[in-house]
Amino acid sequence: MEPNKDVVYTIREAALPPGLDGQWDGPAWQQADTLEVGHFHEASSDHRPVTHARLLHDANRLYVIFDVQDRYVRSAHTDYQSRVCDDACVESFVQPKRDAGYFNFEMNCGGHLLLYYVEDPTRTGDDFKKRTAVPWDLARRIAIYHSLPEVVLPERQEPTAWRVEYAIPLAVFEEYVGPLGALSGQTWRGNFFKCAEKSSHPHWAAWAPIGPELNFHVPEFFGALRFAE
Repeated sequence: MEPNKDVVYTIREAALPPGLDGQWDGPAWQQADTLEVGHFHEASSDHRPVTHARLLHDANRLYVIFDVQDRYVRSAHTDYQSRVCDDACVESFVQPKRDAGYFNFEMNCGGHLLLYYVEDPTRTGDDFKKRTAVPWDLARRIAIYHSLPEVVLPERQEPTAWRVEYAIPLAVFEEYVGPLGALSGQTWRGNFFKCAEKSSHPHWAAWAPIGPELNFHVPEFFGALRFAE
């Protein structure tokens, strides 16, 4: 299926690798385009955090940074593969090849990760028809920066700015979808989200609109991720 042609983001090659230090306007990230996670689902509360993301790549890694101007912030889940979407959370859904599945990188403000490779997102109760949990031995290769403490409790009601930044080895993708080759000129598909399901002011926002159903796992709504020539 073709990506959403009305929602396009260009991923540029990094002239120098990001330092994984949260420097949104640092030398590395200044060269990146910015996307806004600004389409809020109607089920959201009146809280509308301003959320932006940037992506870069080099020959070995995909880099992601989120900048969030938030309130009602919490980070309670600290285990790998725990329900970080309950907390102040940002998510990157990335599909490298159109005939393969996608990866959902879900990370709370404390830098804790949930990561699956989803080949069939059809709902079967509380699960999907076909998904694979990425093992920790592979996921631990993802380098992560987070600006807030690992645990944020009780919930912070006051305005709180936070960032997460991470570097994904391309080998993580290739473990499931095979060799990627040179990224320049490729078009992947994906979407980016902000949520906080169990905060006092729950909300769900997307970069590419997801339609009337509150479901992030709908590849038909993914936008285009184009790697610059």
